[in-house]
Amino acid sequence: MLNRRADKLELIRIAEAVALEKSIDKELIIGSMENGIAKAAKSKFGAENEIKVEIDRESGDIGIFRRLVIAETPENSNLEITLEDAIKLNENNQGKKIGDEVLQPLPSFDFGRIAAQTAKQVISFNVREAERERQYNDFKDKIDTILSGIVKRLEFGNVIVDLGRTEAIIQKNEMIPRENIKAGDRVKAYCLDVRREPRGQQIFLSRAHPKFMEKLFVQEVPEIYDGLIEIKSSSRDPGSRAKICVKAIDTSLDPVGACVGMRGSRVQAVVNELQGEKIDIVNWSEDPAVIVANALSPAEVQRVNVDEETRKLDVILTEENLSKAIGRRGQNVRLATKLMNYEINIMTDQEDSERRQTEFKEKTDNFVKNLELDETLGQLLVAEGFSSIDDIKDSSPDALIKIEGIEEDTAKELIERAKEFYQKDQEEIANRIKDLGLENDLINHKGLTPGMLVTLGEQKILTLNDFADLASDELTGGYDVVKGERVRIKGYLEEFALSKSEADDLIMSARDIVYQD
Repeated sequence: MLNRRADKLELIRIAEAVALEKSIDKELIIGSMENGIAKAAKSKFGAENEIKVEIDRESGDIGIFRRLVIAETPENSNLEITLEDAIKLNENNQGKKIGDEVLQPLPSFDFGRIAAQTAKQVISFNVREAERERQYNDFKDKIDTILSGIVKRLEFGNVIVDLGRTEAIIQKNEMIPRENIKAGDRVKAYCLDVRREPRGQQIFLSRAHPKFMEKLFVQEVPEIYDGLIEIKSSSRDPGSRAKICVKAIDTSLDPVGACVGMRGSRVQAVVNELQGEKIDIVNWSEDPAVIVANALSPAEVQRVNVDEETRKLDVILTEENLSKAIGRRGQNVRLATKLMNYEINIMTDQEDSERRQTEFKEKTDNFVKNLELDETLGQLLVAEGFSSIDDIKDSSPDALIKIEGIEEDTAKELIERAKEFYQKDQEEIANRIKDLGLENDLINHKGLTPGMLVTLGEQKILTLNDFADLASDELTGGYDVVKGERVRIKGYLEEFALSKSEADDLIMSARDIVYQD
C-alpha cells in the first residue's frame, strides 16, 4: 500500500476500512500513515533531516517535505535555511521571519523493502495504541457494573473473557472457588478495574467480590433497581456463604421479602449464578444491636453491649447458641463482622459475668493500690462509672460529691492524689521508654500513647518497621477458631481499648511512612 505505483485513493480507502473495523477515528489512521511514511523517508533522505508527510484527505496525494527553520546564518543545511533561500523556495514565504518554520518539498520515491517494513510497523503500532485507548475510554465507565462475555481460554488458572470488541481477565483469586468454567461458557462478572497497561489485559473482572452479589440483586429485584430498597452492605465467603444487609426506603415494603421473591425465586437466581452460595438477607436497623442479632441468625442472641465509639459489640448468648453464632470455622461471625464493620465478641452469659467481675476487680485494685484508698471507696468509684485514675484526675469536686459517702474534702483529696499519680506515672513511663530502647520513629508515630509505647517495647517492638509488620488483630486481640476450638487471642494493646479500625489506621500510616522511605 506504500508503493508509489499504487492507486493514490487506495490509501484513503484503507484508512476508512481500518477505522471502521477498529472503531477508530479515520484521521488518526491517516496520521499514523503520515508518521510511518515519514519514518521510511528518513531512511531514504537521511536520519538527520526533520521529515513531514502530508496526505491529501480527498485525492490521496502524498507530499513529502523537509522541515527547515529560518536562520540568519545557517549552521546545519539539513535543519536551517536563510530567509532569501526560503523565499526562493516558495514566494508565500515572503512574510516569514527568523525562527519561523518552512517546508521544502522532497521528491517522491519508491519504498524499498526495509523502508516499507518500517512504515508498516509504525502504522501498526499507532493503530494498536489507538485501539487500546478506545477500549479504555469505552470501558472506564463500566467499572462497578456487571459485564457478560464468552470464555475464550484459560491461562494458569486465570480466565480470559471475550467481551466482543476486546478481552478481559478474571484472575484466579477473583474466581469462585471450585467453580468449573471452560472455554465457550458464557459468564457474568463484576467490572473491578479498567487500567492502561503497556501490554496484557486492561479490564479486570471478579466473580468473588461482594459487589458482584449486590449487582446481581439489583438485576433481580426491581425494588432495588428503582431505589425503593437500598443495599447497605454485604460480605462474602465466595462459593460458601454470604450476607447482605438491606433497608426499605419505602417503609411499606418488606425488604427481606422483596429480595427473597415469590417462593424464593429472586434469591435463588442469585444463588444459582454464585454456584450455590448460601445467602443470608439481613434487615437493616438504626440500632447495631438489632442488626447483629439478625446477622448472627440462626443463633438466638440474649443481649448485646454496644460501644459505638470503639465500634465494638459484645454479643451474649447461651452455650447452645454459641456454635451457631460462631459458625463453621468462625464463618458466621466473620461475615457478620465484615457486614457491620464492627468488632464482634461472642461470649456466653457466664463468660460475660466473669469478664465483668474481673474488670470490676482490676479497676478497684488500681484505685486501692495507686490512690491509697480502702476497698469500699474503690468499689464505690468503679460502680459510679469511674474506670481509670485519669477519669478522677479530669473530674471536678462537684461531680465526686454527688456520690453518696464522698464529701468535699475527700473529693478534692482524690483529685489531688490522681494528679500526683499521673505526673509520677508519666515520668516513669518516659524513663521506661528510654530504657527499652525504642527508636524515635516509633515514639513519634501519631496515635501511639506513652503507655502503648511501653507495652510495645516490652514485646520487643522497637522500630516503626517492627510496628508496620504487625496485623491489626495482633494489637486488638479477639477470638479465633483453631482446629474447631474457639480460642481467645490476646492483643498487645488490648488494655487500651483500641478498635480494629483505629489499629488498622495506625498500622497503615506506619506502612505508608516505612515504604515511602
